[in-house]
Amino acid sequence: MPRQVFFYEHPERFVAGTVGQPGQRTFFLQATALGRTTSVALEKTQVAALAERVDELLDEVVRRTGGNAPVPAVAPSEMLDAGPLEVPVEEEFRVGTMALAWDGTHERMVIEAQALVELAGEDEEDLEAAEEELLQDDENGPPLLRVLLTGAQARSFAKRALDVVSAGRPPCPLCSLPLDPEGHVCPRQNGYRRSA
Repeated sequence: MPRQVFFYEHPERFVAGTVGQPGQRTFFLQATALGRTTSVALEKTQVAALAERVDELLDEVVRRTGGNAPVPAVAPSEMLDAGPLEVPVEEEFRVGTMALAWDGTHERMVIEAQALVELAGEDEEDLEAAEEELLQDDENGPPLLRVLLTGAQARSFAKRALDVVSAGRPPCPLCSLPLDPEGHVCPRQNGYRRSA
């Protein structure tokens, strides 16, 4: 079966969002254009890492171009998107690896999210080689979401993604682990229950 690529050259919307209550949320990347929506699931840590890397890459583009690239220093307020995910949220795949790059010719950020690949093999070296071969296979590789964003769209994506990540359960002031509404067993309190 040929590789399935969900390509959004001019997305109307590209956001990170969640489904569920804090502590039990599922994180998604969702791209929308021309009445078509693609949603892929990923981990909270992946969302945070992607948002941070997007901001870092945009800062590097500004630095290398001497400020001549069409990249705002912060997310433009008129482009901020606080709306919910498009429903129904139908997961196309779970993200395994992500990549991003700046296309200087078209002045766009390229974000790619590939499906998680599970392989069976004899040893770790064989597995790594098989996984790398599969990920590089443009014909039969795992499903892929590819989105092109302007500098302003990328800054707005990163801002919202970081907001979504931080909107979960508040951290314990002592141990920084998430607090559940009924409290948690804080390791810094020698196992005594700490309430929110």
